[in-house]
Amino acid sequence: MEKQALYEFMRARRFAVMASVSPRRVPEAALVGYAVTPEFELVFDTTDATRKCPNLRANPAIAFVIGWEGWETVQYEGMADEPAGEERERLLKIYLEAFPDGVARQEWPGITYFRVRPRWIRFSSYYRPRAITEFSF
Repeated sequence: MEKQALYEFMRARRFAVMASVSPRRVPEAALVGYAVTPEFELVFDTTDATRKCPNLRANPAIAFVIGWEGWETVQYEGMADEPAGEERERLLKIYLEAFPDGVARQEWPGITYFRVRPRWIRFSSYYRPRAITEFSF
């Protein structure tokens, strides 16, 4: 699989299961709506009342599974941050194109936006012939 095809696969989906690490050093999973940039950055919103927000602030390591509705999936590992300034505005524009209802959430108390930069991505297709492609960043 080429990177452009991977990007299109990820862009065609809107939800992912993400895992972060709790203060007790155990995994915690959640469903998030995300947008993806051509550089494979993932962007999602949450509030500071969720478990994922303080988890990522303390330990930015994060993992996702995308595309479970068929025989093709993406496993994604990266590092999260909370962009500010022009970077935040650039990413917010991409996120709001994918989730126009996110405009209303901007007024929620404690709303924040996380950007995840990839470290490793694996695309797996279990159709015959089986294919696995890995990307490192």
